[in-house]
Amino acid sequence: MSDDRGALSLARREGLPDALRVLLAEYPRECWEGHRNLTALMRFWLERHLIFRELEAALLAETRGLLAGDREPREFAAQLARLGNAFLGDLQAHHGIEDLHFFPRLQRLDTRIATGFDLLEADHHEIEPRLQALAERANALLAAIREGAPTADGAGRLEAELLRLQGFLDRHLTDEEELVVPVILANPDADLD
Repeated sequence: MSDDRGALSLARREGLPDALRVLLAEYPRECWEGHRNLTALMRFWLERHLIFRELEAALLAETRGLLAGDREPREFAAQLARLGNAFLGDLQAHHGIEDLHFFPRLQRLDTRIATGFDLLEADHHEIEPRLQALAERANALLAAIREGAPTADGAGRLEAELLRLQGFLDRHLTDEEELVVPVILANPDADLD
């Protein structure tokens, strides 16, 4: 996997390599929702992914509203703080649980895709600087709002950072789902608790 890491980085890949899609071929997305082996834990996990996507979209919409003059800066600041804290805090906690708890257990369930969990953990390390940059941009914009300074430049930088992160995060979440859910469906007795 390490030789292929550059080609498989979030910035460069367009999906999981075929070697990691073997279970997805057996358990395509279309069968997940009604599958008898889709546990409550997996439903919750997928719901968290949906929430991350929704929070990121809400942050982007709020930022664009500020840029367009449709949002009053102080109202925007309250929303940014609320949404940003939920997004960043929950996503970092989610990744920590995956790296320390889920991925090591899932990795042992099917040797054909075991290296995929190393890839997903590497994704988390690749995403982390983007999350840090997002927090820095958000905090700078919040400081400008508190000081009554112009917000257009800061909002523009925040929007650009959200768009950069969006591509990384969507690719990661999609690939993660396409690796994790099929391995769970194929191993209904897996102990993840």
